[in-house]
Amino acid sequence: MTEAHAPRESATPTSRYTPLRERHESLGASFTDFGGWQMPVRYTSDLAEHHAVRDAAGLFDISHMAEFTIEGPDAAAYLDYALAGRLSTMTIGKAKYSLLLAESGGIIDDVIVYRLADDNFLIISNAGNRGAVAEALGERVRPFVRELVVEDDDTTRRGVSVSDVSDTYALLAIQGPASEAIVAEIDGITELSIPWGEQKYYAWASARYNGEPLLLARTGYTGEDGFELLVRAEDAPALWDAVLAAGEPHGIVPAGLAARDTLRLEAGMPLYGHELSLDTKPAQAGLGRVVASDKESFVGKDAVSAAEGAHVLVGLAAEGKRAGRAGYAVVDADGTVLGEITSGALSPTLGHPIAMAFIDPSSVEEGTAVFLDVRGTKIPAAVAALPFYRRKK
Repeated sequence: MTEAHAPRESATPTSRYTPLRERHESLGASFTDFGGWQMPVRYTSDLAEHHAVRDAAGLFDISHMAEFTIEGPDAAAYLDYALAGRLSTMTIGKAKYSLLLAESGGIIDDVIVYRLADDNFLIISNAGNRGAVAEALGERVRPFVRELVVEDDDTTRRGVSVSDVSDTYALLAIQGPASEAIVAEIDGITELSIPWGEQKYYAWASARYNGEPLLLARTGYTGEDGFELLVRAEDAPALWDAVLAAGEPHGIVPAGLAARDTLRLEAGMPLYGHELSLDTKPAQAGLGRVVASDKESFVGKDAVSAAEGAHVLVGLAAEGKRAGRAGYAVVDADGTVLGEITSGALSPTLGHPIAMAFIDPSSVEEGTAVFLDVRGTKIPAAVAALPFYRRKK
């Protein structure tokens, strides 16, 4: 879940900025239009920011992401129906990766769900899919709408309600091996519900930042340990400053979308619009484990199985310095097209080209020799296991 792609730098008249625009400009960030938002693509260099996250820590502004609250006595049952995973069994304090599927079985978006209370959940989705996610979640409420009379007044409430609260919040990500030490030293964080050092991966803690609510989740999109901090939009600039101050002795740097993209690629994490789309079934993208196919009913269940012979997602590793990019063909020794690259780069950590690609199932065995068609030149490569990089624990 979560977005990283760093497209060509440009601007559109309709682009929005996050609450941290002035902070980014003061740091000399280059901006790029992404999903209708002007986002920092880099501050210094892509490589420096990438290596900082692998070696120490990086601070990302991901306030463009979309947030939805799901509330009501039927919230858990509703999410079991609306999403591919089984969310009703989550315990309070946990987070879970899941998929929002279309009736066709294709992927509308990948999301992270947080259980805040028995009848209260938070969903974070990709910014570019905010409208599609809002529409799908809204439509799927209908079977669960009912009115409950509240004692001693005439107020009623529905069995489940969905609210788009994206504009209320900002989201900061601190990623890297020094992230835990940095977060523990941020000035202004109080009332932490889970002691420092005891937070688990894919779990969250409540806290206060300067007296206002803060959700601190141990999640991320870089392959490193890290935290994502959800705060009121108006509190984001002060929190950004506090994170950089706490992280300075630890080597933290502000990092942009370019580094985020190479980090998530090394970690084998899919990106919507590249590895995931409405034309992609979960099993094709290696996400069959995310689907609770034994659930009685959920949207997309009848169509979720990939067609026989459908292309599947694999990793590719090559030698040299010429990397395949999204859209480049993957071919065999005879030049027969086997598939297409969805994401590719020269890996800053590994020092050689890596890519993810959808290819014919006949050629997906690890070690299979293939070629990347890089502008007419056939670059030798081999099918590789994902992820390309695993952090040391």
